[in-house]
Amino acid sequence: MGILQARILECVAMPSSRGSSQPRDQTQVSCIAGRFFTSEPPRKPKNTEVGSLLLLQGNFLTQESNWVLLYCRWILYQLSYQGSPKNKDPANQKCGGRKKTVSFSSMPSEKKISSASDCITFMQAGCELKKVRPNSRIYNRFFTLDTDLQALRWEPSKKDLEKAKLDISAIKEIRLGKNTETFRNNGLADQICEDCAFSILHGENYESLDLVANSADVANIWVSGLRYLVSRSKQPLDFMEGNQNTPRFMWLKTVFEAADIDGNGIMLEDTSVELIKQLNPTLKESKIRLKFKEIQKSKEKLTTRVTEEEFCEAFCELCTRPEVYFLLVQISKNKEYLDANDLMLFLEAEQGVTHITEDMCLDIIRRYELSEEGRQKGFLAIDGFTQYLLSSECNIFDPEQSKVAQDMTQPLSHYYINASHNTYLIEDQFRGPADINGYVRALKMGCRSIELDVNDGSDNEPILCNRNNMTTHLSFRSVIEVINKFAFVASEYPLILCLGNHCSLPQQKVMVQQMKKVFGSKLYTEAPLLSESYLPSPEKLKRMIIVKGKKLPSDTDVLEGEVTDEDEEAEMSRRMSVDYNGEQKQILLCRELSDLVSICKSVQYRDFELSMKSQNYWEICSFSETEASRIANEYPEDFVNYNKKFLSRIYPSAMRIDSSNLNPQDFWNCGCQIVAMNFQTPGPMMDLHTGWFLQNGGCGYVLRPSIMRDEVSYFSANTKGIVPGVSPLVLHIKIISGQNFPKPKGACAKGDVIDPYVCIEIHGIPADCSEQRTKTVQQNSDNPIFDETFEFQVNLPELAMIRFVVLDDDYIGDEFIGQYTIPFECLQPGYRHVPLRSFVGDIMEHVTLFVHIAITNRSGGGKPQKRSLSVRMGKKVRECTMLRNIGLKNIDDIFKVAVHPLREAIDMRENMQNAIVSVKELCGLPPIASLKQCLLTLSSRLITSDNTPSVSLVMKDNFPYLEPLGAIPDMQKKMLAAYDLGQGDLLKNAKNEAIENMKQIQLACLTCGLSKAPSSGAEVKSKRSLEAIEEKESCEDNGKL
Repeated sequence: MGILQARILECVAMPSSRGSSQPRDQTQVSCIAGRFFTSEPPRKPKNTEVGSLLLLQGNFLTQESNWVLLYCRWILYQLSYQGSPKNKDPANQKCGGRKKTVSFSSMPSEKKISSASDCITFMQAGCELKKVRPNSRIYNRFFTLDTDLQALRWEPSKKDLEKAKLDISAIKEIRLGKNTETFRNNGLADQICEDCAFSILHGENYESLDLVANSADVANIWVSGLRYLVSRSKQPLDFMEGNQNTPRFMWLKTVFEAADIDGNGIMLEDTSVELIKQLNPTLKESKIRLKFKEIQKSKEKLTTRVTEEEFCEAFCELCTRPEVYFLLVQISKNKEYLDANDLMLFLEAEQGVTHITEDMCLDIIRRYELSEEGRQKGFLAIDGFTQYLLSSECNIFDPEQSKVAQDMTQPLSHYYINASHNTYLIEDQFRGPADINGYVRALKMGCRSIELDVNDGSDNEPILCNRNNMTTHLSFRSVIEVINKFAFVASEYPLILCLGNHCSLPQQKVMVQQMKKVFGSKLYTEAPLLSESYLPSPEKLKRMIIVKGKKLPSDTDVLEGEVTDEDEEAEMSRRMSVDYNGEQKQILLCRELSDLVSICKSVQYRDFELSMKSQNYWEICSFSETEASRIANEYPEDFVNYNKKFLSRIYPSAMRIDSSNLNPQDFWNCGCQIVAMNFQTPGPMMDLHTGWFLQNGGCGYVLRPSIMRDEVSYFSANTKGIVPGVSPLVLHIKIISGQNFPKPKGACAKGDVIDPYVCIEIHGIPADCSEQRTKTVQQNSDNPIFDETFEFQVNLPELAMIRFVVLDDDYIGDEFIGQYTIPFECLQPGYRHVPLRSFVGDIMEHVTLFVHIAITNRSGGGKPQKRSLSVRMGKKVRECTMLRNIGLKNIDDIFKVAVHPLREAIDMRENMQNAIVSVKELCGLPPIASLKQCLLTLSSRLITSDNTPSVSLVMKDNFPYLEPLGAIPDMQKKMLAAYDLGQGDLLKNAKNEAIENMKQIQLACLTCGLSKAPSSGAEVKSKRSLEAIEEKESCEDNGKL
């Protein structure tokens, strides 16, 4: 009785779940009690101590306040409701009016899943699952695993108790997700979460028991536990008995013994905390101490010394990420470690790594496995696997894009250029001081276009300053010396100096002398060639400094002359003035400064018709944000065509006196190369700019999409659908979990616990722009589990970006936690960690998102029920790329003959893709799976009980077919038939027809004179191109088999 009373008092004084160290006040406890009083009324008490508890309640009424009574009633409810199936299900507990799923945080009342035995224990306790029937009905049933691990049972059921069960020995396969006919054909499938669904295939006919858990965590526990039991059906209970002898526990014992200097088998809590922090630096000391207190309290220990067993238990619970454990068990075929073969298959089939060898896998194991035994025997346990997934090798950013990977020999106008606006300012535009660090920061960030607004200074020395704040200025000489020092630190490609000249003639000459002296041979002053039609390439201009500015006419010998003023902000102000009469302000320009301007001569934009006729390729126009937005909306196609040949520079509106940033994507969509940004102002727009220029080695030049460079291509910046000539892709993103989220810096709330959620933003052309968000995970900043999948159709992948944003749903003052922005072309498929950046753009140490990325064509996307074969076959309307008439009748008539063969080729390709999707469905895999994963899944069903294959791989006409070696079940026959149809016959026919159609188009062009008469070299090149097409088709359609 005394123990129970002490426990009640202890519970009442328990710290709040929001991390505060203060006891709960009366309001808090009343709220807690209120939540439970709104629950279902208790059933008949099943505990013998209820009577004593009622007496205890009466004593409290005379001695304590009412809030203690409320808490006692809650305990009475818990005791009286023991044994109820609903009470055993953690997913049915309520918290704050929201449905609470199984959580894996380190709060004292919650236990993490860190081994197979934890999964089995959970399953034996049982929980409520939804049972899905083929007739679209869904039933709530309570599922449990027998204590002898031989059968799965559910209740209530109309069947006899012995029939409402499924023997573990009858289970053939466990599928995660909605990957059976029952799910695909269920009318309520849209309302079922993909990550919460799983199916148990059993019996010789592969009947399915289709279930839905209340959370993805619970589904993962059942899938992992059942797979473990099925794989070890011949040796039950071994995992339970040998849990302390796993490689992981043996390694932890070695670590403990090495730190136990006295050899007594115990150590001080401080020593244990420090040891765990050494093994996992991301853990907070308070969290480790809380875990030790929880373990010791459960054992009713009074001492604070830690035993070896307690140390191992604390480490496993604190350092095991459940989502990584489930992944490891899945790819290791239900072992608790990976060998070299497991790792090789994972890297090839899931991570998209090519040319992987066993030696490379063993090298990864040697570098990341923490135990000496694992390194010697060649296996990777959970801790080493976690370290590997967190390493740079599993970063979401493609390492190929960490170096210059694009063609740098195209004209300068074919690249987006990293550009800064008013680089010398580090605060607002109106009174912000000039600072030399503005140039250092921009150049270190790979900026290739910087601005210098030069004014007359004292002692005949030009200066840079904000003319609204003349108190702080920089000498022109010191600025160009810093530019010369840092110009090519981040990139070797050309640097453009946008010169805003407001100096008198004498000081202009001083500027010229200083630039020639400091920059020397780096200054590019070669006169443009009239015989050329395009600007030189970045490769040709390597380590060159290009001056952009006004230039005197070259056909006169005057030493000075008048040109229009380069003061853009002042010009905008004059235009907005009521007194503006259309005339521009004139300034004097000396010949010496004019001669420094070569291929970036500033001219004023008039209209596209005049520019296309009279503008020279070395002339550049600057547009204000307002003017460029108007042109982009009114003449999107013309803007794109204009930018194929000429450089365009966009600068922020003069109204942005706070140095806020425009959206660069709006102007990149039009092909504008130089979009100037205020580097001193962080935020979403600067995130897009910084993320975009991470690609191509961060060199500051990004090649524009071919559809925006080719002379004969057609593209509109306002495209709201499929882009002609570009195959749309479907991006599948699964947000799995987060790690070590900090509290928002500007938050005013007390405590460190947050309620995070993740937003996924797609930026690109209007048709691609989209945003979705995950659920909110309550009170978990260390390892919140999201487990949500999203799909986005991307019509122009070359111009798309993905921005991950983590926010706090329970914020006061500030909600921003972190973000990461990445170009679509830089995504790596598979399981990846996303390193989050702070608001100012700095990488936050150990703060990551764990995601899964897959990219498919449109046949693999869409809603699940619309991927079924019957629906696809019945769909008559197909989106096809059409040929656009150009208005010349002879040419339009010639190309009409190409419409039919092109449509036939598209139909054949879609039939082949649909057949391959059918193979994936029959294998129980999602459309994002590769054919290699299909065969790996299929192989387990085609191996007989005596480990001999029931089919063999044969090659017919260089295409792979699977032939049965004897009698096989109907289900396997169905899968083999789908495979042969999709991978063999259709693939072969699609390739042959596509090649033939392309040859016909090429020959038609040659016949009608649309192509020059080929020389011998051109014939060889043409032949090679067709061979390349044939080889590429073969590789892609074979799925790298």
